[in-house]
Amino acid sequence: MDAADTAWIMTATALVLFMTLPGLALFYGGLVRSRNVLSVFMHCYAIACLMSVLWFFAGYSIAFGPGESGLWGGLGKIGLNGVTSQSLSGTLPEVLFFAFQMTFAIITPALIVGAYVERIGFVFVMLFSGLWMLLCYAPVVHWVWGGGILADGGIFGATGVKDFAGGIVVHETAGIAALVLAIMLGARENQTTPPHNPGLVMVGAAMLWVGWFGFNGGSQLAADGGAAMAITVTHISAATASLTWALWERIKFGKFSLVGLVTGTIAGLASITPASGFVGPWAALLIGAVAGILCQEAVVMIRNRIKIDDTLDVFAVHGVGGIFGTVMIAALGLGSWVAQLGSLLIVGVFTVVMTVVIALICRAVTPLRVDAETEHNGLDITVHGERAYDLSN
Repeated sequence: MDAADTAWIMTATALVLFMTLPGLALFYGGLVRSRNVLSVFMHCYAIACLMSVLWFFAGYSIAFGPGESGLWGGLGKIGLNGVTSQSLSGTLPEVLFFAFQMTFAIITPALIVGAYVERIGFVFVMLFSGLWMLLCYAPVVHWVWGGGILADGGIFGATGVKDFAGGIVVHETAGIAALVLAIMLGARENQTTPPHNPGLVMVGAAMLWVGWFGFNGGSQLAADGGAAMAITVTHISAATASLTWALWERIKFGKFSLVGLVTGTIAGLASITPASGFVGPWAALLIGAVAGILCQEAVVMIRNRIKIDDTLDVFAVHGVGGIFGTVMIAALGLGSWVAQLGSLLIVGVFTVVMTVVIALICRAVTPLRVDAETEHNGLDITVHGERAYDLSN
């Protein structure tokens, strides 16, 4: 065990949890109508609790167990079987590696929340999120990070896919699942109401930005120069994408908006995530500059041309950003085109199929969408019996 590595990953674990609680909850909560803000908080918080228990029970074993098929890790480490305070994973206590990866298993299904806010049943959210994490997310983790079929020595030969911190594992899977659920749900009754509190959006985005240092820097799994570079390029990409998003918005619509500026931040963060362990500052500047425009155009296409009500633009920002960053690894000569594109295709198809199947199973058990009256009155008071604001927005 290395004491410095251990101390850093303990810090990174707290930072990644901070991304969901409270970062993502505030970011999403500020974007919805005031009558639904508590439901968003409820979704993020409850998902964090449920994923923690399920990751302990079986998720960690499926993702990082000793399975030899390359498809899943098996159930050898179910309930942390055989893992003690003395067990090691590299230079880290294995229980710390478990906890660090648990925070990724929390935020990935929590990202999907942005696609279905304001119109989905709470029981469906919990049932879907739990099954999706175990049956979709955890196997993909094994394929990419657990020595599975997409890793080095897998189906792409000696050099497998490069995904440093989750462009495929987190952002592609969450983005595609969000798009699928948005299509299955259908549009909200009113899509024109603006965010009720842009200030909360900014605060949440700022927390996500800070927490992302743990997300990307922690993925080095060591306290060394690689972690420091990952943090540096993460920051540069986020800052650059914020500026290009705002500038592009000004060119197209005549105004710089706060919500646009901070959404650009998230686009830059998502886009640099898969490449953060492989690129330097100039490449990060390029990735961020393109991401701010690319993800904004993806928002316009999905909302206005394809007309899918992915409420908070999960696919356009996280999905497109993660896919773009994964492709850029090959474009910069740092990975194999075959492995990068092939892995994106395999994981994309798998995610679509599993999301549809899981959603249909859950819909057979509990309604997918709330009734029209509940949607009109807001989920806060009708589903949870609480109200955040005494307003009619």
